[in-house]
Amino acid sequence: MARQCSICGKQASVGNRVEIRGKAKYLGGVGTKVTGITRRKFKPNLQSVKIELPSGEHKKLPVCTQCIRSGVVRKVVKQKPFALPGSK
Repeated sequence: MARQCSICGKQASVGNRVEIRGKAKYLGGVGTKVTGITRRKFKPNLQSVKIELPSGEHKKLPVCTQCIRSGVVRKVVKQKPFALPGSK
């Protein structure tokens, strides 16, 4: 199974790692130069979270933090909220 969010499908994307050396002209140098470009992966921040599905069952799934923060997924309530005796 690929490392991707089970809700939105976010997965690793590729990009470049650019290595630069030299002093910028505005700082008194002769300018910066690119000395190397290599490929790299941008990985999503996946958390293994126990969520409550719309059907009511509980399941542990890898979910990205964006889905957790936006409220797309609903976490399982671990403990019933505290209630005072005699109050309704």
